[in-house]
Amino acid sequence: MPATCLVTGAAGFIGSHLVDRLLSLGHRVIGIDNMLLGRKENLAGALRKQNFRFRELDANDVAGCLEFLKSERAGVQIVWHMAANSDIQAGGTNPDVDLNATFLTTYNVLKLMQTLGIGEIAFASSSAIYGLHDGLLHEDTGPLFPISTYGAMKLASEGVISAAVERFAKRGWIFRFPNVVGSRSTHGVIYDFVKKLKATSGELEVLGDGTQQKPYLHVSELIDAMVFAQGKAQERLNCYNIAPPTSSTTVRYIAEAVVRAVSPKAKIRYGAGSRGWVGDVPRFAYSIAKIQKLGWSPKMTSDEAVDLAIRENFETAK
Repeated sequence: MPATCLVTGAAGFIGSHLVDRLLSLGHRVIGIDNMLLGRKENLAGALRKQNFRFRELDANDVAGCLEFLKSERAGVQIVWHMAANSDIQAGGTNPDVDLNATFLTTYNVLKLMQTLGIGEIAFASSSAIYGLHDGLLHEDTGPLFPISTYGAMKLASEGVISAAVERFAKRGWIFRFPNVVGSRSTHGVIYDFVKKLKATSGELEVLGDGTQQKPYLHVSELIDAMVFAQGKAQERLNCYNIAPPTSSTTVRYIAEAVVRAVSPKAKIRYGAGSRGWVGDVPRFAYSIAKIQKLGWSPKMTSDEAVDLAIRENFETAK
């Protein structure tokens, strides 16, 4: 049934794609974004729709958000909380970035929900909560010792959501993302490589030796999975890994593919070691058996998602 949805981080990479999908399904959508990474052009289509409203607001501004939402004709039924710091390297340099933009946004969104009587939250979590583990990562893998402030604040956010479901919320969904790629991206390896080659077309510098290997999922399939699981999974607290099944992609593959698309004569200069930066998990693999049992599987392999995203980002960068 159509609902009124609040999307935080609505003008960002994933948030804007989610807004478009929710609108296409007939939902009424209210979006907020502090516009540090969000882009108004990402919402160009949504802003033409009568059932979409947007306000430049920080999710940590509880008073401002309350004032905005109280002016709405109908109450919000579900919050899709996408707002967070998405630059893991920035959080490694200044951990306050993740405290404020990743954990406190979650904490304050939950305060907002309790005040307004909003019963449901769907949360964008991350593979970074797992830290370093051998073998397939399952939803019940543990112990959980993140190696980045970003991962630590995502894990803390999962904790306060679990507590909120115990205290007042009706239901929660936690979606643990892999590396997500596609159009409108504002960060990530493809975005960084394209940006570097536009600045210095003769050489691409790669952090690490290129052996880092992770699953990459196209944003369109991520949105498919989240919307599907939110509609199907009805436990009080629902947690799902989302990724392509049994496939992953090396940084070397991505570097070579980006060079072919953007600057075919460029040389690739690799660094040393298997980690790109402090807090980088060099390789991981997800089990998605749980969401597959629910009825969802992606159509693209990790390499296919990367190839499509490179085409999309190259076109954007022209």
